[in-house]
Amino acid sequence: MTNPNPSKLVQVLQAGQFAMTAETSPPDSASPDVVLQRVACLKGVADAVNVTDGASARVHMSALAAAAIMVREGIEPVLQLTTRDRNRLALQGDVVGASALGIHNFLCLTGDKMSAGDQPDAAEVFEMDSGELMRQMRDMRDAGTFPSGRSIDPPPALFLGAAEMPAEPGEHWPAARLQAKIDNGTQFFQTQYCFDLAKVKRYCAALVDGGFTEQAYFLIGIGPLASAKSARWMNDNLFGVEVPDAIIARLEGAADQKAEGRAICAELLQGMAEIEGCAGAHLMAPHQEAACAQVIRESGLLELRNA
Repeated sequence: MTNPNPSKLVQVLQAGQFAMTAETSPPDSASPDVVLQRVACLKGVADAVNVTDGASARVHMSALAAAAIMVREGIEPVLQLTTRDRNRLALQGDVVGASALGIHNFLCLTGDKMSAGDQPDAAEVFEMDSGELMRQMRDMRDAGTFPSGRSIDPPPALFLGAAEMPAEPGEHWPAARLQAKIDNGTQFFQTQYCFDLAKVKRYCAALVDGGFTEQAYFLIGIGPLASAKSARWMNDNLFGVEVPDAIIARLEGAADQKAEGRAICAELLQGMAEIEGCAGAHLMAPHQEAACAQVIRESGLLELRNA
């Protein structure tokens, strides 16, 4: 009963092309124009654009609404869904509604604790974790039923994603965790930032050796670094992120650190596109959608698809 997925992201990945996704946060605004002002630069550039869902436990425009606005303008979203704020009934309704609105890519997340946000007294739901949400979504798509057994006709067309952390092969290689996520229904992974191309090569080689790339697509997190200062901040504050000293030194020596950060990111994209097992890249830079679009264009990877 599975519906064919009309997602452009699916088509790019299935064609073996190097996929490039970006990210946006819904605004503190009730205007669709503000959404489009942020993401219009990514139209025809990024294969899909993630729409965050209450990131850092702060309320913004509904991610579902922002994604629907983007679809209407021909910009393909990846709708992030967190289990922090809604119970299973609300989430299941949003999934079916999203598919009806032309939203077919999803990233399932548990979500940040309310204590991280600016309304820490708000109630947390956390009825289930992201793995259970994904299993429910997988079954809604494949069996065409809600968990209660009631029919969904037609069922939603869903492309299911999960977050992951690039890891060094070795003693603590997360094979069991990766396989559990795939068994839950994960079809693609978007990872935390990784600015070390050698580490990406080792990570992807282990994914290939373990058979994981035969079961899911892996998009490695990257982004344009604004300055050496911001790179150091990421090293100090983002778990699992390590910007190499050579990159920080290169930023420090540049007359225009933002431009140098974009150039570094474009070079890393070009390198990742040559790595077996690396299906694509996920570009993240808060409120820097235009910089991400510029990096994708400057990498020249879109032109190579038509070469």
